[in-house]
Amino acid sequence: MPDLSLVIQEPADPSAQLILLCHAAGADAASLLPLGERLSETFPLATIVSLQADAPAATPQGFTWFNTGGLTEENRAARVVHALPALQSAVRDWQDRSGVPAAATALIGVSQGAEMVLELSKLHPMVASRVVAMGGRFTALPESPTAVTTTHFLHGKLDQLTPYRHSVEAAHHLRDMGCDITAEVVPFVGHELHPDLIELAVTKLSTHIAQHLWTAAQEAAPPSSTH
Repeated sequence: MPDLSLVIQEPADPSAQLILLCHAAGADAASLLPLGERLSETFPLATIVSLQADAPAATPQGFTWFNTGGLTEENRAARVVHALPALQSAVRDWQDRSGVPAAATALIGVSQGAEMVLELSKLHPMVASRVVAMGGRFTALPESPTAVTTTHFLHGKLDQLTPYRHSVEAAHHLRDMGCDITAEVVPFVGHELHPDLIELAVTKLSTHIAQHLWTAAQEAAPPSSTH
């Protein structure tokens, strides 16, 4: 899969971060160029790559991570599980190429790509430290918490293809398990890579401090003295 990827930014110096993007079904790596270019403005030392699925979609020029023909809730999980090893391999390949560990890797998925990165982080929680799901869903909600992965759910309220309730339910579910999450439902935005969603993704990745880092800092701080 890496040979089909679009390298948006690859610093000459050692990369401080690795940000991998996963496109929607029926799209391709180039469809996430606006997102990648915006990320490169904020993260100039990051390797930023838009991965491309290798299965042709029903549309003439698009690609898909898993086949959506005849897709049902009953066969969805099997199709996603079948597709995940290729994505996992691509993530590992780019981590090796960039020299960036999982702790400094972020996965961003849009629509079907969001489902892929959510499911990958669920089954392989040490693959990345941050996941951004834009207009996507879990195939099935996780049964156990992820201790070191921060998940950001971004969804357009007018999304008719993947209703925003999927993000709301997932955020509540993960929060109740003690996971580090944020969730934003954006009014007047549908199933699209909207500029407001792009800006939110950049903001979350650049300003949010993971819960486990806060906890570690608090535990390491000396006790305050009282006089």
